Amino acid sequence: MSNAAQAKPNGEQGADNGKRRFWALTLGSVGVVYGDIGTSPLYAFREALAHTASREAITEPMVLGVLSLILWSLILIVCAKYVLIVLRADNNGEGGALSLMALARRAMARRSGFVLGFGVVGAALFYGDAAITPAISVLSSVEGLKLVTPIFDPYVVPITIGIILGLFLVQSRGTAKVAVLFGPITVVWFLALAAAGASHIADEPAVLKAFNPLYGVEFLIQHRTVGFIALGSVLLAATGAESLYADLGHFGRKPIQVAWLGLVFPALTLNYLGQGALVLSNPEAAENPFFLLVPEWGLVPLVLLATAATTIASQAVITGAFSLTRQAIQLGILPRMEIRHTSGEHAGQIYLPRVNKLMMAAVIILVLAFQESGRLAAAYGIAITGCMVVTSLLLFVVMRTRWRWPLALSILVMTPFMTIELAFMIANLLKVADGGWVPLVMASSLIVLMITWIKGTAILAEKSRRDSLPLLDVVAMLEKSHPHQVPGTAMFLTSTPNVAPVALMHNLKHNKVLHDQNVIVTIEAAQEPYIDPESRVSVQSLSPRVMMMRVSYGYMESPNLPKALAAARKLGLKYDIMSTSFFLGRRSLRASPRGGMPLWQDRLYISLARNASDATEFFQIPSDRVIELGTQMTI
Repeated sequence: MSNAAQAKPNGEQGADNGKRRFWALTLGSVGVVYGDIGTSPLYAFREALAHTASREAITEPMVLGVLSLILWSLILIVCAKYVLIVLRADNNGEGGALSLMALARRAMARRSGFVLGFGVVGAALFYGDAAITPAISVLSSVEGLKLVTPIFDPYVVPITIGIILGLFLVQSRGTAKVAVLFGPITVVWFLALAAAGASHIADEPAVLKAFNPLYGVEFLIQHRTVGFIALGSVLLAATGAESLYADLGHFGRKPIQVAWLGLVFPALTLNYLGQGALVLSNPEAAENPFFLLVPEWGLVPLVLLATAATTIASQAVITGAFSLTRQAIQLGILPRMEIRHTSGEHAGQIYLPRVNKLMMAAVIILVLAFQESGRLAAAYGIAITGCMVVTSLLLFVVMRTRWRWPLALSILVMTPFMTIELAFMIANLLKVADGGWVPLVMASSLIVLMITWIKGTAILAEKSRRDSLPLLDVVAMLEKSHPHQVPGTAMFLTSTPNVAPVALMHNLKHNKVLHDQNVIVTIEAAQEPYIDPESRVSVQSLSPRVMMMRVSYGYMESPNLPKALAAARKLGLKYDIMSTSFFLGRRSLRASPRGGMPLWQDRLYISLARNASDATEFFQIPSDRVIELGTQMTI
């Protein structure tokens, strides 16, 4: 057989493997990316219609108007903005609010203070969304039991809390095994959505008129204030749109786009049309049109499937919160926290105990406080619209600075999206008293925490630079003074590589010794998600006894100093871990009324610093080789 004949089967085999991988990613994206938006039919149409149906009898123009607004929200916001445009703004393959912020900051260099502000606001709103999603999704699915028999009515909240407790308690075990089931279960869910909706469209074929956007416009004009308030609930149909972008790095652009256009969007469209047709033929079904789509015998299976789907949707946002927190820590927006890896094969599968506990408490409090999914709808809308507006603002910056689009083109593309999203946001802000205050309070609290950490860290870094000696001056001085030398290697960790580390100066002042080899180690967080392992470590000799080592990590990576040191051996750093000591400076902070922040903010920063994860644990340094030298500082 000729070489050409052999090459063809090999090429075909590679193409087959590529296709299998593509479809596997597409299937996975259905489970993880679209779990949130896939549960919106449980409550979106019901809540949007309820605002006007509570004041007047349900009419055909009313139903068609609400449906038209929902369908065109999916077409314009999800299809046009996220699927076609936002997915192109990848930061080395990664997406999400902080990835977009990092991409914009890198393009803008020093003029990026307001971009950082947008990133902080977007991250804070995402946490609000991540807390509300499990509460409203699981509640709405369990509420279907009330249609089976009223006996379940008193048990809806306890069952919901039980499911939520179980969900959060298994997070420490990792999600690898469960994630394998996500895709197939969610595919079944979307097929069930499509079948349930399609079976009722023939009842009232007039429901297809909802594709005409004029019905939505007429609905808003006719109902004015009430219609505008209903607009806030319409956006519930697009919840989870941010997940398309946030999970870009896990699945890639094409699988996410194919899953949306080939399955998710058609299934959602058919289900919403079916709910509309059902209400047109039977206005009393408006109380819970989703579960009434199926006959009585299918109610229990649908409730069970809905509960599985909402649990998957909740898992997706919990995992997203873990990933976002790691990004925020690496970018210096949040203090260090314990990060546990739950998989030896997939670096992205992580568990943050503190975040898990806080989210579990927040979700349970929301369920107990609101009791019904309908009451949570107002709170949900504000978090979603806020995230969308922040994404649009950052995307505009990327269009101008990164993609070099002309100003006129950028404005032309983004103005329609911003207009729609701002309208949604204003509509949701009208519901502040009805529960919309929840995400605002949560986001505001987190914004204060993040800004305090960023500002306090910058103040301390400036004080350290101002009060310390330049590193090169200290190295030159050591070459002249020749302090007592002891065997071994000393590694001094510092965040400011150009000045002498506090731990080094304290060691010289109090112990009056210098090791045979001294390495000044700086661990830096890059604006890219991942750093090439070949360029992660750099080593520079400053004198015969002093070296400088820089280690860079992307914001999607977890620092591991021992691995970095192993890589540094190839660059000329010779050391024996058993004769190496790691010197860390530990600050004892005191609030000062004359500092750079108000006294209350000083105290908040000190509290955050005290509760931050230990540097030894965060950088995975062997604890028995660490020496900490303390110093007092006022902030």
